[in-house]
Amino acid sequence: MLGPARRNLLRVLGLTFGLAVIIGNTIGAGIFRTPGEIASHLPTFWLFLSVWIIGGIYALLGANALSELGTMLPKSGGQYVFVRHALGDYAGFIVGWSDWISTCSTTALVSITLGEYAVILMPSLPPVKVLALAVVGILTLVQWFGIRSAARTQDFTSILKAGALLLLIVACFVAGGRNPASSGGIEIERETSLYVAFVFALQAVIYTYDGWNAPTYFSGEVKNPGRDLPRAMFGGLGLVAAIYLLINIGFMRVVPLGTIAGEKLAAATVARYLFGPSGDTIVRIVMVIALLSAVNSNVLMAPRVIYAMAKDRLFWRAATEVNEGGTPDISLLISSAIAFVFIITGTFETVMAKAAYFFVANYALSFIALFVLRAREPNAPRPFKAWGHPITTAIAIVASIAFLIGAVIGDPRNSIWAVALLAVSFPIYRLIRREQT
Repeated sequence: MLGPARRNLLRVLGLTFGLAVIIGNTIGAGIFRTPGEIASHLPTFWLFLSVWIIGGIYALLGANALSELGTMLPKSGGQYVFVRHALGDYAGFIVGWSDWISTCSTTALVSITLGEYAVILMPSLPPVKVLALAVVGILTLVQWFGIRSAARTQDFTSILKAGALLLLIVACFVAGGRNPASSGGIEIERETSLYVAFVFALQAVIYTYDGWNAPTYFSGEVKNPGRDLPRAMFGGLGLVAAIYLLINIGFMRVVPLGTIAGEKLAAATVARYLFGPSGDTIVRIVMVIALLSAVNSNVLMAPRVIYAMAKDRLFWRAATEVNEGGTPDISLLISSAIAFVFIITGTFETVMAKAAYFFVANYALSFIALFVLRAREPNAPRPFKAWGHPITTAIAIVASIAFLIGAVIGDPRNSIWAVALLAVSFPIYRLIRREQT
């Protein structure tokens, strides 16, 4: 009989889970907040809407490339798997560690945000940090029982989220009387050029779209990855993009663009016009529902990264243990424990500010991996081949590099920290390799 450390992940997931995990992981608080930030940068409705379309196209190009990699290398673990296979252990180590740490910190951030909105709705609830710890703890327990229960939880919470957002969209279109094209030009004071403003707005949109790669973390658990992984990537991204565009158009049917410009919670401003004083409450209820799904997806994803790294001896070997339900249980406990530390210490925002530089860099490395593997392993089975490669993949690489340059210019202090972390990563990598061999 095989010991627990030699058990494999279970191939039990299908298309429904893939769609649910994209919706759960991508749509969070950003779509409620980002429209106000973008409206402060861009002066007209069509500029405002175009930046959402361009962000969706970037995500689509990325999904196109990662769908090929995910079907060629159907192993759970996300972009770490692709980069390590194509570019070697050290590149994989950098991608894996930065991805894992940022996912754990995202778990903390989203659960804290959920707690803040829940406490506003019900002041009798426990303090925010206690509530955040409870949410992560309960979802960790649910996932401990196996991938099937975790997947059902993701399906249910994502359906709730999509339903709540669709109701908000319908309310905007039914109750709102403004023709979006008539919002025309509005006067917004800008200290920078329109080009720079557009770049800043695009950065915010790309962050809001981030999460579309979620199915690749579960490639080794999908029953038919060659068929269902690309369908989940494109279908889920299509649903997210449609929701984002409809929400923004719906907002503009209710209020002029200038009304939400600079608002930290644009959705609440719109809801007050729609529902009166109860608008804030309605939006916060929708946000709590949306964030619950996002927490679950992050708690699901983080363990898969270090599980894959441990399989390649780039992490503690015990993290390869899989329980009878198909959950990498040691990896789950470690990941949730790190999220707990971030919640308790409040350091998640500091960590995310520095890790943010790696997330687009990781995409760029994944796109480069596609070029490398097309050249090195031209005859490897590819159930899905990226449409328009190499042109579409090259565009995705150039866009990623441009985004990274913009992020460095916009926040040079944290970019220096990111470079320092990269510099110290090699001796840490060597130490881990020596300990695990």
